[in-house]
Amino acid sequence: MSTKDPEGMLSPFRVLDLADEKGFFCGKLLADLGANVIKVEKPGGDPARSIGPFYKDTPDPEKSLFWFAYNAGKRGITLDIEAPAGRDLFRKLLGSADFLIESFAPGYMEKLGLGYQSLSEINKGIIMVSITPFGQTGPYKNYKATDIICWALGGTSYISGDPHRAPVRTSHVPQSYLHGSSDGAIGAMLALFNRGLAGEGQHVDVSIQESMERVAYPAHINWDLNKRVIQRIGSALRIPPHGVRTRTVYPCKDGAINFYLFGGKTGARWNPALLEWMASEGMATEFLRDIDWEQFDYAKTSQEDVDRIEGAIIDFFMTHTKAEISQEGFRRRIPLGPVATAQDIIEDEQLISRGYWVEVEHPELGISITYPGPFIKGSEAFPKIRRRAPLIGEHNQEIYEQELGLSEDETAALNRIGVI
Repeated sequence: MSTKDPEGMLSPFRVLDLADEKGFFCGKLLADLGANVIKVEKPGGDPARSIGPFYKDTPDPEKSLFWFAYNAGKRGITLDIEAPAGRDLFRKLLGSADFLIESFAPGYMEKLGLGYQSLSEINKGIIMVSITPFGQTGPYKNYKATDIICWALGGTSYISGDPHRAPVRTSHVPQSYLHGSSDGAIGAMLALFNRGLAGEGQHVDVSIQESMERVAYPAHINWDLNKRVIQRIGSALRIPPHGVRTRTVYPCKDGAINFYLFGGKTGARWNPALLEWMASEGMATEFLRDIDWEQFDYAKTSQEDVDRIEGAIIDFFMTHTKAEISQEGFRRRIPLGPVATAQDIIEDEQLISRGYWVEVEHPELGISITYPGPFIKGSEAFPKIRRRAPLIGEHNQEIYEQELGLSEDETAALNRIGVI
């Protein structure tokens, strides 16, 4: 790994980020890669600043941890693009931009005279990334949607959760928006590559529904190939032909362990190692000792016998912690691992050894906060968080006056009439 600290892979490029929470992460990824990302907010601040949790549980537009997480690395300005003077100012900013990220409803930018065709006449190299629930075309294009709707209409909710209850979403963090943003960043990089060949930008149209459809691809493939609808099974697998239910997550003394008891030759390699360990502590039941693991086949085993096997393993795991099971399991070459909590991840020695966690200064709070660091490492240029998320209008003077060339009187006048 090189010891030098280059600007980053995208350091020559400038991004105007108009997106709300549906597209925050797209700009964050480009900022981590070194792009000069300018977050454009309405005067008074982006509504997403009201999304908690908040630093020290104090609701404050400058203390939203949600805002911190997804806007770190960006500079910030305020600008009302609905005002004629604001649109004129935006067009000036666009002249030196390479990317524009937005997540408004389809047609909104066109109504303002800021659609892709209009903007490409100002800057033919501009790459416009639009991230919306259902994309720019189709019968759903004008529908509004939240994260949970994108999960549901992408087909992912149907297979998420336990069979005895309604579908569930994954965490309170808007995962569908993260998938859509990631696709937006990938699309932006593909368009940049194409610009190098063709000499012009393009409009990248991201449908979050389509992003989520790919998350549920195993279910869709099963329908395409077998006309079989996959049902919710929770943290378990169902084995044909009788639908025997087998665990993939086992409780233990301080949490849970991910472990799957294989049958056949695979199980014959690993299951005896677990049985030997259980026997050494006097917890191998006679029923377990009598099993011929090489001949063991879930398709020929009753649910009652599966429950007896798993019950004995649960009793054993409940006498040990996640760390104990992991360490001894690895030593005995048993394929298992802990189900990590947030604290476990923060304290994970592998992540720490790779310098994954980074400290980002928040001088206005008088502290530094630990952030997830680079998502990749490179031998030359590599991602990093270069600054904390911007305060409201923090870089107005720097960008409008120093970079765009406006005078102090001009910015003061724009501020008085609510344009910035």
